Amino acid sequence: MIRLRPTAIAGSIYWAAVFAFAFMLGIGRTLWLAPQIGALPAVLCEVPLTLAASWWAARRLTLRYGIAGRGEALAMGLIAFALLMAAEVTLAQALAGQSPAQWLRGLTAPAGAVGLAGQILFGLMPWFVVRTGQRTAKGLHKPV
Repeated sequence: MIRLRPTAIAGSIYWAAVFAFAFMLGIGRTLWLAPQIGALPAVLCEVPLTLAASWWAARRLTLRYGIAGRGEALAMGLIAFALLMAAEVTLAQALAGQSPAQWLRGLTAPAGAVGLAGQILFGLMPWFVVRTGQRTAKGLHKPV
């Protein structure tokens, strides 16, 4: 049985932490890296860093909120992914003046598709962490 409150809190914090990190990376990618090397290579540089941050955050939050079951971990990731997609479409409208349809079309471009794949992996990361038992790895202790 999924404990909704801790799962929703963990998913929301997971989204906020990784989104803040990725937003800062995205600014650098968009303003400085992409103009120098192109959109796809820039995204290919950004995605592994964001996934590393996702793994780190998922490990800590699944432990902190007692997310031990695969169902809870999937729910945590789904909540975070839904918040991410809502934030992405909102920022596309606010910062780039894109309609939701234009934003969706952007996901079919190579850089957009790689970014979407990374976002899906972000959503699945809590499940990967719980499934592989990494949330109880040596050196990671539950806060008091």
